[in-house]
Amino acid sequence: MRVGFVGLGNLGGHLAVHVARAGFALVVHDRDPAAVAPLVAAGAAAAGSVRALAEASDCVVTCLPSPAAVAEVVAGADGVLAGLRAGGTWIETSTTDVHELARLASLAAQQGVRVLECPVTGGVHRAAAGEITVLVGGDAGVLAEHRPVLEAFGGRIVHVGPLGQATVVKVITNMLAFVHLVATGEALMLARRAGIDLRAAFEAIAASSGASFVHETEGQLILNGSYDVGFSVDLALKDLGFASALGDELGVPLELAGLVERTFVRAREAYGGAAQSTQVVKLLEDALGVDLRAPGFPARLEPA
Repeated sequence: MRVGFVGLGNLGGHLAVHVARAGFALVVHDRDPAAVAPLVAAGAAAAGSVRALAEASDCVVTCLPSPAAVAEVVAGADGVLAGLRAGGTWIETSTTDVHELARLASLAAQQGVRVLECPVTGGVHRAAAGEITVLVGGDAGVLAEHRPVLEAFGGRIVHVGPLGQATVVKVITNMLAFVHLVATGEALMLARRAGIDLRAAFEAIAASSGASFVHETEGQLILNGSYDVGFSVDLALKDLGFASALGDELGVPLELAGLVERTFVRAREAYGGAAQSTQVVKLLEDALGVDLRAPGFPARLEPA
């Protein structure tokens, strides 16, 4: 199977390199030439445009930062649908808007192109290790055909249901992650102000009913002061906006998520949209004039 991959950023670059290492004939494209070079070194071919990439592929994987970027790459004049043959497949790994996904999937269907939505979750460090979780929405037969591609970069493949449902679940998981992140900062600050050794507090929480994936991973990046999670405040606000819109649409009051969204807005005002999402905790550090540093944690999360 010939695989095209568009979007080689913090996340997509890791996913694509695992596809190359799995032995697939891989063609890649990114608007940043510097992002393409490591994939070429790993054995991929570079395409000069998205359309040229799609023309050379049986399936095209996209990993992009926003619905607008996805729309341009997929449905633009020189995009995926301009080059991918009927019977080909578009695999979308981005976190996007469920209605925009449905619109693009309808355009793809009109051209005989199949669609799998496959948003990934678990963090950049798991993507680097080839162990990220892949949430799948779409036809079971199309999934079975493309499972080897997904297994190249995914540690666990979860078929959520029909097209659209995986995107909703991904938005939910990100909403929970950001709630947990703000809560982790508050919990660690309580321990700090109580005079408790933060390393001991971290280990106690990790072994308790208050444990979470975010505490055990991003909590380390707070305690070492790097905050280097590879995910920006702007991206966090994009995803929290999706959650807010779903809450309004489905009549679910998301009071806690709304509070967290407003906290991230303050973080953007303080540190800029390109700041690491974990720097939302720095709001509390700066307000109290107390840091949350503890020795002994790695500078950033490493692949398992």
